[in-house]
Amino acid sequence: MILSLLREQIFTGEGAIIEWDINVLVAKNLGIPTVIIASGTGKTLEELIGNLFMAYDSFKEKGVEVLMTVANKVEPKNMDIVSVGLQKKLPNNVLVGVIPINPLLGNPTVKEISKELEAKILFGEEFLNNQAGGFSVGAMQLRNYLTHLKNDSLVITPGDRADIILGALQANISANYPNIYGIVLTGGLLPEKSIVKLIKGLSDIVPILSVQGGTFSVTNQIGKIRPKIYAENTIKINTSIQEFEKYVPTTQLAERLITFKPRGITPRMFQYNLLKRAKSAKKHIVLPEGTDERILYATKKLIDADAVTITLLGNPEDIKSKIIELDIVLDASAINIVNPAESPHFLEYATTLFELRKHKNVNPAMAKDLMEDVSYFGTMMVYKGHADGMVCGAVHTTQHTIRPALQFIKTRPGVSIVSSVFFMCLPNRVTIFGDCAINPNPTAEQLSEIAISSAATSIAFGIEPKIAMLSYSSGASGVGEDVDRVRKATEIIKKKRPELKVEGPYSI
Repeated sequence: MILSLLREQIFTGEGAIIEWDINVLVAKNLGIPTVIIASGTGKTLEELIGNLFMAYDSFKEKGVEVLMTVANKVEPKNMDIVSVGLQKKLPNNVLVGVIPINPLLGNPTVKEISKELEAKILFGEEFLNNQAGGFSVGAMQLRNYLTHLKNDSLVITPGDRADIILGALQANISANYPNIYGIVLTGGLLPEKSIVKLIKGLSDIVPILSVQGGTFSVTNQIGKIRPKIYAENTIKINTSIQEFEKYVPTTQLAERLITFKPRGITPRMFQYNLLKRAKSAKKHIVLPEGTDERILYATKKLIDADAVTITLLGNPEDIKSKIIELDIVLDASAINIVNPAESPHFLEYATTLFELRKHKNVNPAMAKDLMEDVSYFGTMMVYKGHADGMVCGAVHTTQHTIRPALQFIKTRPGVSIVSSVFFMCLPNRVTIFGDCAINPNPTAEQLSEIAISSAATSIAFGIEPKIAMLSYSSGASGVGEDVDRVRKATEIIKKKRPELKVEGPYSI
């Protein structure tokens, strides 16, 4: 199970809105549930709840399931108010989590500060994962600055302020003052050798960095750092897990994840599943229209994806010339190119066609002529088991494409009529239309069989069939021969296959 975790975007520019739309589109196309997380920093209660609800509404409008909303970085005193407010605004089936501000998670480590400021590490490299609780500037007299020290704070001071540097280090050792977690020396100034020697002799030391910028600009840069969680910082990782488990209903979330099933299938999901299935059971496909540019571009994609084995039919020189003309980087050795008339199977195929069609007055000479046609040759490859399937119709008509199959492959057992389906990849779903290409005026019995065959195709491609039998009547509003035929076909389907979900025009 894949879970989409999306933090709230601030809608203040085109880039943020585009990013948000992409997030929604990704979740929709992957068919995955979403947890929306918004920060409470700098927001009123109304703004925080409003932003989360707007995000929820955006996802639901696009058909994305939202399992939970989480208000993050909330002042501890406001947690109950936020929780109640969200539960009132959101549906009961959406879980709510409220996580308080934690300074350990909200502030950067010395390592992050060092990387952001491109600092030189003077001391304490082994303690770079020390976590900041805040920071202060040492610009006053030492006796005054010591009164402003807070626990786990970062000291920012010019590199020539030996008094602040040594005083902060002594305060860190002293039981009477708070601990510090690092010192940043600004201005590109380094302590004198005697001071460096003194620092090296201390029993307890913290990371000391040297940076080029001035104190004011460096302080602003540190304040803008957005802390992250990285592999070496196990303290922050463990704290994050503990906070999440403490303030988020993880048991209920896990249950909903386990039982979650995406509703419907999007075009991206459909295409991805097709490619995945093709690669897992690689088939041999023959493409009779070997010189058509669409066929060659498709062949390039399929070969690059290692999804199928391809045979192109046509004159090898013409096909190779077309590949060069289109500037397609396609290794000719990766595909089979067959000229039907020159194939070693040509006589075998012609003889087989003659035997199958001689009762229709087809003689050996006629069979040879027909077998030079790429549609007949490709279909015979499938019939003889030399290919698993054929894709045709880019250049040839539907009639020309399916005539050979109708003549000697026939329908499968239990099916009396050949029909077609179109997979219509709409913006947010895949719909199957059957039959729009072969049978111009089917009977009610034929219509029912077409619908049942279309449902079987739908299931084979991972789409739950919900059949709508279409006519110009809505419900019982229309009358006439065409409506009656569709109505009867609907009744036949319900009797033959009662497990199928089917609706059509009905009688009053």
